[in-house]
Amino acid sequence: MAHHSDPAKRNVIFLVIVAALGYFVDIYDLVLFSIVRIHSFKDIGVPDSDMRIDGEYVINMQMGGLLLGGILWGIIGDKFGRIKVLFGSILLYSLANIANGLVTDIHSYAIIRFIAGIGLAGELGAGITLVSETMSKEHRGYGTMIVATIGLFGAATAATVAENFPWQTAYFVGGGLGLILLVLRVGTFESGMYKEAASQRVSKGNFLMLFQGRQRFLKYLYCILIGAPLWFVVGILVTQSPEFGKALNSPDVLSAGTGIFYTYIGLAVGDVVAGLLAQLTKSRRLTMFIFHIVSFVSVIVYLSREGITASEFKYICLFMGFSVGYWATFVTIASEQFGTNIRATVTTTVPNFVRGSLIPITLVFEVFVKQYNIITAAYIMMAILTVIALFALSQLKESFSKDLDYLEEDPLSQGSVLS
Repeated sequence: MAHHSDPAKRNVIFLVIVAALGYFVDIYDLVLFSIVRIHSFKDIGVPDSDMRIDGEYVINMQMGGLLLGGILWGIIGDKFGRIKVLFGSILLYSLANIANGLVTDIHSYAIIRFIAGIGLAGELGAGITLVSETMSKEHRGYGTMIVATIGLFGAATAATVAENFPWQTAYFVGGGLGLILLVLRVGTFESGMYKEAASQRVSKGNFLMLFQGRQRFLKYLYCILIGAPLWFVVGILVTQSPEFGKALNSPDVLSAGTGIFYTYIGLAVGDVVAGLLAQLTKSRRLTMFIFHIVSFVSVIVYLSREGITASEFKYICLFMGFSVGYWATFVTIASEQFGTNIRATVTTTVPNFVRGSLIPITLVFEVFVKQYNIITAAYIMMAILTVIALFALSQLKESFSKDLDYLEEDPLSQGSVLS
């Protein structure tokens, strides 16, 4: 870290830790529903025949909240500062999760997941933006890698808590952890780049700016598309593992909670490897390319495993999780593609639009399931998503050691729109 004084270095370390713990709680709450879906649905009286479809309804409501929240927090982050997002988002989703432990019917469950989704949307983008802007351009990849890796252990924690306590308690724990973290955040400081941009007379947090000018819009769209396969793997292949297990004639009932636990451990390891690979090769694009190919292979291994056992399933989830461990690298790429005045908007909306892409992916997947079967449908979807992601990746410029201290111009005053 290119900082001269020790306090500055300590501040940066504190910032990375606070962002990482925030993402830890964020991931805990994000995956908790997938883990407790069956138990909680049984308790509130959802019939077995409706488990899968009602599950898609609730998770899509949560994803809808993430989409809306991504835009709201992104704009707040660019207009009023990254720190305000870190406080506001964690307060909202912590309270929502406590409320979630009290639901007794499917519709209030879905509405509270929607509100929690709005809160959850702000965490990662604000954290990654702050870390990217505060650390030196050579080292910021390490910072974002640490944030993502610690964060992903939130999933393993959620699976462990859900296994040992009632599902209501698991939601209360998530809310409680968030409120504790809120107190920890009192000492965080704003990014210098943001402060500098705040004093400039330039459009800040203007979400519509991303849709002005074909080049900028396409760049934004490609940033989203390179992450889509990850959510298909987590949101469908692992979340619906009980159903995939049946289709593969598994002698055991595959548990989605177990699947998520091992997938996220794999993801955390993958994130470290992807982060280090990007630092070694000085190329985030090459790293993403390698991981996409490995990910496609891992899904083929899963879908072709006729008679899969519960223990084989764990290893395959570790492998699939590892292969989609490009999350930190992908969010860092998005953060590095745009100027300071809309960086928080981009870094917050991109991962949430990727999560939200689960809604159209689910709809298309269901069409293929009806036409063929669940296994064939999964093969087709993964192939389509991987091809799209690789194309999008080929269109983005390498951003490894790019200087981030610049502003995006309004296209109306055509200047250096794309630096």
